[in-house]
Parts: sequence; structure tokens; C-alpha cells
Amino acid sequence: MMKFWRRKAAAAASSTAAIVVDGARMATGGRARTRVIMTMAVFFGIYAAIAGRLVYFGLIEPDNGSGPVARVTASRPDIVDRNGQVLATDIKTASLFAEPRRIVDADEVIEKLSTVLPDLQVEQTYHKLKSGSGFVWLKRQLTPRQQADIMALGLPGIGFRTEKRRFYPGGPTASHILGLTNIDNKGIAGLEKYIDDQGFADLQATGLAVAGDLQPVRLSIDLRVQHIVRDEIVRAMERYHAIAAGAVVLNVKTGEVLAMASVPDFDPNNPFNALDKDRLNRMSAGVYEMGSTIKSFTTAMALDSGKVTLESRFDATRPITIGRQTIRDFHGKGRVLSVPEVFIYSSNIGSAREADVVGIEGHREFLHRLGLLDRMQTELPEVARPTEPRIWKKVHSITAAFGHGFTTTPLQTAVGAAALMSGKLLPPTFLPRSEDEADAVGQKVVSDYTVESMRYLYKLNATKGSGGSGARAQVPGYRVGGKTGTAEKVVNGRYAKNVRFNAFVAAFPMDDPQYIVLSVVDEPKPEKPGMAATSGLNAAPIVANIIRRSASLLGVKPEFGQEGEATLVSTQ
Repeated sequence: MMKFWRRKAAAAASSTAAIVVDGARMATGGRARTRVIMTMAVFFGIYAAIAGRLVYFGLIEPDNGSGPVARVTASRPDIVDRNGQVLATDIKTASLFAEPRRIVDADEVIEKLSTVLPDLQVEQTYHKLKSGSGFVWLKRQLTPRQQADIMALGLPGIGFRTEKRRFYPGGPTASHILGLTNIDNKGIAGLEKYIDDQGFADLQATGLAVAGDLQPVRLSIDLRVQHIVRDEIVRAMERYHAIAAGAVVLNVKTGEVLAMASVPDFDPNNPFNALDKDRLNRMSAGVYEMGSTIKSFTTAMALDSGKVTLESRFDATRPITIGRQTIRDFHGKGRVLSVPEVFIYSSNIGSAREADVVGIEGHREFLHRLGLLDRMQTELPEVARPTEPRIWKKVHSITAAFGHGFTTTPLQTAVGAAALMSGKLLPPTFLPRSEDEADAVGQKVVSDYTVESMRYLYKLNATKGSGGSGARAQVPGYRVGGKTGTAEKVVNGRYAKNVRFNAFVAAFPMDDPQYIVLSVVDEPKPEKPGMAATSGLNAAPIVANIIRRSASLLGVKPEFGQEGEATLVSTQ
């Protein structure tokens, strides 16, 4: 009996042990599955957080410390000439940046970058890379070759950002007119600055300057004529060993500037020397005594006063002495001169007597009326203000009669000459302007009689055999007329005999002038030993070459068989 119960107890014990083992196994397996699920949930949570942060950083606007703001890559409108030829446009370029927090070895990065960018500023770049900031520019506007070479270096923490930069296909051809943009593609000079000042900068700032919506800005400039003008003044500067030269072509009927250049100039694609003193735009941003070209206005003033006609005569037998000033003629005739003789012989004495007839106040008023003494109004920002005596006395009027004692810009001189050829003063423009629009803004400044008389005198002065100084400006078929100006420059407070600023102002065709061409040569030297360096020998040939090469492009047809002496058409 006892054996039976022992067997039953053993069986029960064995059964209980099996149940305990199976329960333990089930409990252990459940906990393992829970741990796996929890681990997976943690990993999914981590990756979800990372993904969320990536999306967040992709959507937020960059601050000043994390990269360039949007306006850096703002678009600009193309600038085109009157025929649609592109003068300035935007192109895409890559700029190099670094993330200093990701830079492990700044010295190694600089050493490798220097193999591609030899002009890299080592000390400055080192401080940037060790700054610990999130973003720094290293080099803006790389070439494609530089970008490719830097990418090949495989440097961590170094990247590129696509930006826009301004590109000028003509290089320096129209640099003083077009101007410049800065590293952020904002206009800082020339018509680029003018465009920004007309409200475009505000469009950029508000993000509304979208490339696809920007219409090209059309200028009055003819790129073909612009190329000719610059080519001629570059040659002249070399030929006459001058420190500078310049020229402008102006439409008499509309006031449009067809071409204007001043050398030395600069390449706006690489404007490293644009701010050098000798790169000044002498045509609009420099003021000079324009010498005998001013006698055009003195004679016109006398004729327009009604007190003088072409038949009037002035005594030029002896010099004029006033105070400490003695007025002499360069090549005096020593006799009484008619008005045409005063003009073609460029008599200082005769011009002084013409001014004396009008009087001091009348003289000053006429120069203001022709725009020579006021700051010129035009689109180009670089415009100098003329200078004049604070108080005019008789000596000031007499010296101003032949171009001494006040300064103005060459462009203003051309504008004033255009008024003498048409009777209307038109503010110059670098944008297209029709004749109807010109009529609306023009002001009648001289009489028809004065206009016809000045046309006659211009033509006479450039006619071979007349004794005038403008004979070298003649171009067969185009009936050119004009006036020379050889001005002594002031050096150390005194006029220097051998330091000159030469000019020649011309109009063509003289029966009904359509264009004014004015050239200047700053401090020319004799072309050959023994030769003079007057404007008739250097400034006038520049004008002749410009007209010869560009007249047909301007739509002026040559007419032969009418190259005889100048004739006066009376309007009285």
C-alpha cells in the first residue's frame, strides 16, 4: 500500500515539474518578443525624428549665419542696344563655401584649395575655417574649370552654390555707359545703377525680379558705332602719345547718344582697375576748359543777340589788355576781321569783342541757356557739375569768350553744338527717343537765323582752302563741318604752353545736320618730331575716321558733287 502511494507521489511530482518548465519557457519567450518589439520601436522613433528634422531644415529659410540670402542670386534684365544686340546679361556661376563645423583639418583644406586658387587669402581663410560657424563664403563666382578641380579634391565640408553674375559680351566696348554690378548682382555704376534706381532694386529685395518676367532694357546705343568710336580713340591715344582720349556721337534731332567712349577704360567682366583715377569717364564725368570749341557759342550768342550779323566786323589789329590779362591771337592777322574770319581764324581778340557787344549778364545767361554751366540731366549717374566764376566781371566774360575761365563736360559741349545746329536744346538720353518725344522735351534756344549762320560757319571752317582749322575732318560725300579747340591745361596754377586738352566738334551732313561727333585728346604729343600737336592735327582726324566708318551704319547716304564752298541760306 505504501509503495502505491509512493509511486503516485513520484508521478505527481514529475507532472508538476513538467508544467513548471513549460510555463517558464512560455514566460521567457514572451519577454524576448517584447524586448525585440521595444527595440524596433526605439529605432523607428530615432529614424523618424531624424527624418523629421531633415524635412524641417529643408523647409526653413536660411539665416545670416547659415548661408546667403535670396537676393544674392536675384536676376537682372538684359541690356540690349537699339538693334537688339545683347550688351549685358546674367549667367549662372558657382561660388565656393565651407561649413567650418565639418572641417577636420583646416591646414589641409587650405593647402589643397591653394593648388586651384593661388590667390586664396590664407590667413583670412584659416580664420574662417576655424570659426566653428555653420556657413562661410570662401570664393565667389568661380570658373567652371575651378569648380571641377575643387570637386576633384574631395574635401569634406566644402560645397558650391549656384549664383548669377553679370556678363558683358563686348568687354570694355561700352564699359563707361553700362557700368558695373557688385558681387551680389546689384548695379553700382553706369546704366546698371540707373536701372536699380528706377525701382528695380526694390523688385529684387521683394523677390519679384523673376528672370522669366524681366523684359530687356533697350538703349539708344548702336553697338556697331560704339565699337568704331572706341577703336578710333584707342588708336588715337597710341598714335598721339596721349594720356587719354574720348568721343561721342549724338543724334541732333532726338538727343540720343548713339555711341560714347573714353579711354583708358576697364573690362566690366574683370573690373579690378575700374576705380583707378585714369579710368575716369572723361566725356561726362570730367570737366575741362574746352578751348576754341566754345567760340561756336560766342559767335552764336553775338548773332542771336541781334546786334551782330555775318557782315559785322571786329578790330583784331592789337591785343586787348584788361587788368593783368592780355588777350592775343595764336596766329593773328593784325587787321579788322569779319565774323566768318573771326570764326575760321579762331581769333581770341575777335571773340572777346563779340562777347563785349552782348555784355556780361547776357553772356552768362546764354551759356546757361545752352546748358553749358548747369549739371547735365541724363540717365548716366556719372555726370560732373560744370564750374564758373562765382561773380562774373568783364575779364571773366572776355576770357570765357574763347573757352578759358569756366569748365564743362565734353558731352555737354556736344549737346550745346547740337542745339546750334537745330535751334532746340535737347537733354541727352541713352534710351530710345522719337522725334515727337524730342519735340515735347526740347526748348527753343536760338533763332533760325543763328542756326543757318552757324551751319554756314561750321561748313566754311572745314572747307579746304578756306584757311579754317577743320579741313582734316572732311570726309568725301558727307559734307562735314565743325570747330577745333586747343586748350592749354592749368599746371600748378598757371597755363602750360605744351600741355593741352584738344577737342573737335563736328556736324554732318551740313545742309541738314543729323549727327554731332565730338572728340577729345588729353595731353597729346606731336605725332612726329617737328610737328605740332594742335586739335586740327589730332582731334579732327578722329572725327573724320569715325564718320567715314559709321555714316552708312547711321543711315546717312553719301552725296558726291556737292563738296564745293559753303553757302549761306538767308532766313531774314
